[in-house]
Amino acid sequence: MTKGGTSSGNFAAQNPVSVICKVLFIFLLLAGVTVLTLWLVYRPYKPHFNVVGAAVYDLNVTSPPFLTTSMQFTIVTRNPNKRVAIIYDKLSAYVSYRNQQITPPVYLPPLFHETKSTVAMSPVLGGGPVPVSVEVVNGLVMDETYGVVGLRVVLLGRLRWKTGAIKTARYGVYVKCDVWVGLKKGFVGQVPLLSSKPCKVDV
Repeated sequence: MTKGGTSSGNFAAQNPVSVICKVLFIFLLLAGVTVLTLWLVYRPYKPHFNVVGAAVYDLNVTSPPFLTTSMQFTIVTRNPNKRVAIIYDKLSAYVSYRNQQITPPVYLPPLFHETKSTVAMSPVLGGGPVPVSVEVVNGLVMDETYGVVGLRVVLLGRLRWKTGAIKTARYGVYVKCDVWVGLKKGFVGQVPLLSSKPCKVDV
């Protein structure tokens, strides 16, 4: 009787622990499946950007050297997500030439990008004189002589993804758009886009 009573006592003592372990395992398993399902359904895709138009209103070099320019680019951005909207904060844009910034950054208004939608923006980039290297000056002179100038439009900022009432944390976004425009020295106005690939987007 003593031996049998001891075995029953041990089983009774271990049983609650076993039940708790099983419940905990099932809870973690269901939580993992739920998280995986939500990720598969709502996982956000990066936005797409393209430059579809360009205009040059001013492009002058002065000593020692400084570059004064005014350019306008039409940029189309598309949100490919079916269930996730995108919120852009502190978005700025500038133009670079031969890996050197040639316009001061221009800050763009906040943008709420609905699901499966396309938004066009046409910021005017430029302003006061920007110090540049001799390489930039000589390169521009040569490229304008040939009538083909390679530029890069850069957008920087932060974004959040939003689904329903849920918003993610802010993530840095870096967009690089390389374009080749047809431009001769002294020309002002709309310039042809000779080449414009989809922009590279890093989040």
